[in-house]
Amino acid sequence: MTTRIDRRFAALKQEGRAALVTFIMTGDPDYDTSLAIVKALPKAGADLIELGMPFTDPMADGPAIQAAGLRALAAGQTMIKTLKLVREFRAGDSDTPIVLMGYYNPIYIYGVDKFLADAIVAGVDGLIVVDLPPEEDGELCLPALKAGVNFIRLATPTTDDKRLPTVLNNTSGFVYYVSITGITGAAAPDAGKVSAAVARIKRHTKLPVAVGFGVRTAEQARAIAENADGVVVGSALIDVLRASLDKAGKATPETVKAVTDLVADLAQGVRAAKRVAAE
Repeated sequence: MTTRIDRRFAALKQEGRAALVTFIMTGDPDYDTSLAIVKALPKAGADLIELGMPFTDPMADGPAIQAAGLRALAAGQTMIKTLKLVREFRAGDSDTPIVLMGYYNPIYIYGVDKFLADAIVAGVDGLIVVDLPPEEDGELCLPALKAGVNFIRLATPTTDDKRLPTVLNNTSGFVYYVSITGITGAAAPDAGKVSAAVARIKRHTKLPVAVGFGVRTAEQARAIAENADGVVVGSALIDVLRASLDKAGKATPETVKAVTDLVADLAQGVRAAKRVAAE
């Protein structure tokens, strides 16, 4: 079964360019503003959208995304509202892939079978659950794949050739390569090291490889896009969103535009890349 994610990467391969994958925390700084941002992302240049599922203990996330999750939770964001937001987005966009990213606890609390059923009805295409290793595939990965939802796994600089096949087993949609060791938004990726890592992963899989963690500028996005199949940007978008808020942490008339302006700039960078590793 091909998914929206499969179709989008196949279409971009035909175009000869990488995907811009944007991450936004669902419900940050409030539901309505978050929905407005997500609706505006495709026109601004996002090819795939990752939506963070707010969680109280986001251990792999840096300060920016942690704060975004806390803002969303304080504004009343729940898993039910996250799926509602996807449904509302889908009412006007049936093509852009949506990936929910976060931690297993909120899904476990919701109930795996109910979550998958509701996610499919809402229009979710894939899941990234950072704290479920391959050894726990029976918990969510295998049920998700059976239901037709892509399960996207993270590979890191410390994922060696011995471990990589285990990580790639049951992975679908794309592989998310974490370009730096550590938390999100902590440092800038080294394009040369990323290129070598992408080439190594591609020796083990035919899946597209998207690279994230640390990409903040159009120039960095362009450099990564020359070798990777996708460039993921999250913390930089969260930072411009936060900077647009008023002193009380509420949205202003500038909030949506602040995010979409950066997305448009990043999209230009991705589209300017000269593909040196296009297959």
